[in-house]
Amino acid sequence: MFDRIRRPARGLTVTLGAVLVLGAGQAAAAPIPQEPGSAPGFSGSPATAQPITGIPAVPQHPYLAPGASSNIHDDGWMTNTYPGPGPLGVAPQTNSLLLGSECGSIAFDRAGRIVTACLGADTALYLIDPVGLRVLGSYPLPRRAVTDYLRQGAFSDFTGGGYFYLDNAGRAVIGTHDDHVLVLAETAAADGFTLQRDDDLRAALHPDEIVNSVLPDSTGRFWFVARTDGAVGTIDPETGAVQVIRLGTGADGEIENSFAVGADGDVYLATDHELLRFDAGPHGEPAVTWRVTYANSGRRKPGQVDAGTGTTPALLPGGYVAVTDNADPMNVVVYRTAPNAAARQVCSVPVFAPGASATENSLIAAGRSLVVENNFGYTGPEATLLGRTTTPGFARVDLDADGRGCHREWSTDAEAGPTVVPKLSLATGLIYTYTKGSGPEDPWYWTALDFRTGRTVWKQLSGAGPLFNNNYSGIALGPDGTAYLGVLGGLISVRDR
Repeated sequence: MFDRIRRPARGLTVTLGAVLVLGAGQAAAAPIPQEPGSAPGFSGSPATAQPITGIPAVPQHPYLAPGASSNIHDDGWMTNTYPGPGPLGVAPQTNSLLLGSECGSIAFDRAGRIVTACLGADTALYLIDPVGLRVLGSYPLPRRAVTDYLRQGAFSDFTGGGYFYLDNAGRAVIGTHDDHVLVLAETAAADGFTLQRDDDLRAALHPDEIVNSVLPDSTGRFWFVARTDGAVGTIDPETGAVQVIRLGTGADGEIENSFAVGADGDVYLATDHELLRFDAGPHGEPAVTWRVTYANSGRRKPGQVDAGTGTTPALLPGGYVAVTDNADPMNVVVYRTAPNAAARQVCSVPVFAPGASATENSLIAAGRSLVVENNFGYTGPEATLLGRTTTPGFARVDLDADGRGCHREWSTDAEAGPTVVPKLSLATGLIYTYTKGSGPEDPWYWTALDFRTGRTVWKQLSGAGPLFNNNYSGIALGPDGTAYLGVLGGLISVRDR
C-alpha cells in the first residue's frame, strides 16, 4: 500500500520499510517515526466547553452498537456527531502506534476498547488498548489483489474493510475484499476475534464487483453495496438468502461510499449521479422508493475518487437527507425523505470557490446544521509532500426553521483539511478535524474549530512526515473524550493531560 509514496523526502524510504516490517508482527508497540524539524507544537488557547443544546437525539438503531460508536460515521443516520466530549486542548498529550496498515474506520466496544479495520501490508481487524495504543489481538482479512490497486489506486480504494460496523451484540460486521460478509465476536479473553457468521456473496456478484459497505436496516436485514454496476443487495438474516439489483453497468452508477439507514426500514445511498431511497420489497429484495439526479460537472475533481458526490448521505430530524453534489462550485443539497413528497429538493447552497471545491468526506449533521470541508487538490499523499497542502475551507449550512430552504451560516478558509472525516462534539461545541501545515517537515495537526463561528480554537502537532497523513480516514472520539485517527503509519491519538 505504501510503495507509491516513496519520494526523495528526508529518510522516507527507510521509514516506510520499517512500517512494512513491524506490521508483520504485534509484539512491539512502537510509535510512528517522524521527520525532525521545528514545527510549532501548540497554537491557540484551550477551550471552555460550550455544549450545543436543543439537538434532537439520533434514534438508537436496534441492530447497531449503542450510542455513537458503531461505525466510521458514528450512527445509523451517519451524522458524524458525538453527544459526549472531545479534547479541549488542555496541555494536549499525543500518542501513536506503528502498524503496517491504515486504520481508516474506528469504533469502540462496550469496555471502551478500540475496534478498527486497518488496510495495507497487514490487513486485519484489530482490538487495541485505547490508553497505551497496544494491540490486544487481531483477525486477518483478505488483502486486495495487485490488479485492484492498479485499477482503483492504492490510496482511493475503501473496499475490504474501509467500512465496517459493530452490531447490537458488540460484534464486528465487515464486507471483505473477496466478497464475504463476516460477523466477528471478541474472544472471552479480549485478545482477538472469532468468526460467528460468514455470508458468501460471490455467486450473487460479478467478478469485478467488490463489497464496499454493509449495514443493517431497522428490521435487522443486512444491506450491502458494491462499487461497480451500482450493485445493491440484501441478505436475509435468518436464511442467508441474497438478492441483488444493479443501478448501472460498469462505472455507470458507481457507489464509492457507505449509506444511511433510517428508523422505518428506509435506506439512503448515493451513486456517482443519483441519490436514492430504498425499502425492502415484499420478498426482502432491494426496491427503489424514489431517486433524484443531483447536479454534476461530470469532472472527477482533484480531491475526489470519482466524478460524483463524495458524501455518504446524512439524515436530519424532521424527514430530511443531505449530500453534496458535484457541481462547480459544489453545493450542499437537502432533500425530503418522505416517499410521496410533493417537492423532493429543499435547497442547494454553493460552498467554496468556483474551480476549487470538492469533498470526499461526509457531512457533519447536527439537528438542522450541516458542516462540510473542502478536499480540493488532494490527488494522493504526494499532494501533501515537501511543504505542499490542499485548498482550505470549511462551511456550515443550516436548514431554515420552516424547512423550506437553507442558508450558509459561516465559511472559513483558515484551515486545510485534505481528506479527514471531521467530527462534532455536542458536549464541547467543537468540530475536530485534521489539517496539514506548510512547513518543510510536513507537519500535521489536530485542529479544533468553534461550531458556532468556524473560528480555529486550537491546534496541536500530531507528527511530521507522510506517515502522519490520514488519507481519507475518519476521526473517532472515545468514551473518555480522547480523539483517535488512522494515518498511513497506523493509529494516532490526542487527549487532554
